Amino acid sequence: MHVHVDHADGEAKFWLEPAIELAQNFGLSAQELREVNNLVNLHEQEIKDAWHRHFPG
Repeated sequence: MHVHVDHADGEAKFWLEPAIELAQNFGLSAQELREVNNLVNLHEQEIKDAWHRHFPG
């Protein structure tokens, strides 16, 4: 399970399982990655719920 994050400066991919972890980064600064990581952690359950709705079964 993962989430893609689009940003004006680039994009990133974060694994959600087994733990939240940066998978790929294309152009985001360390500060931007920290901010995104914080948001992914804050909204982890919402993201996982949306994943399961999008990919049932």
